[in-house]
Amino acid sequence: MFETSDRTRTPNYEELDKQLAALFEGERNFIANAAQFSAFIYQTLDALNWSGFYLAHGQELVLGPFQGKVACVRIPFGRGVCGTTAVKRETVVVADVHAFPGHIACDAASNSEIVLPVIQNGELIGVFDIDSPETNRFSDADRIGLEKLVARFAAMTDKP
Repeated sequence: MFETSDRTRTPNYEELDKQLAALFEGERNFIANAAQFSAFIYQTLDALNWSGFYLAHGQELVLGPFQGKVACVRIPFGRGVCGTTAVKRETVVVADVHAFPGHIACDAASNSEIVLPVIQNGELIGVFDIDSPETNRFSDADRIGLEKLVARFAAMTDKP
C-alpha cells in the first residue's frame, strides 16, 4: 500500500503528499476532503485504530469526519491530548496515553496518540487526531510527515 523509508514502518511521506494532492485535486469542500483525509490516513498508516478531526467551536472541539470506532463528541480546550493541542497550537505526540495527565479514553484499545493542529490563515479550525493500539507508535519522522500532510489538507480545503 505504501513504501517504507526505514525499518520503523515510517511511510514515504513525500509520496503520500503527492497522492493526497491528487486526491484533493478539484475539490475544496471541507466535509468531503476531511472524510477523504481521515480515510487516507487510516488506510495508509499501519497500526491505527482511529483517525479523524475535531473541529473548533468556541472553546471546545466537536467531533468531525473520522475513521474508527465511535468517539467522544465534545472535548474542552485544554483537556486531554486533543484539547492540549488546541491550546498549544502545536503537535502533541504521546508514546503512552495512560501516562498523559487527563487523557480522555474514548477507546480503551488506544495506547499511543498523535494530535496535530489544523490551522488556516492563522486560525485554529480544529485538530487531527490519530490513535494506535501500540505504545510508542509515532516517531519524530511521523510527526514531521504528518504535519506536512495536515498542512496540505488545510491549503487545499475551504474553511468549514
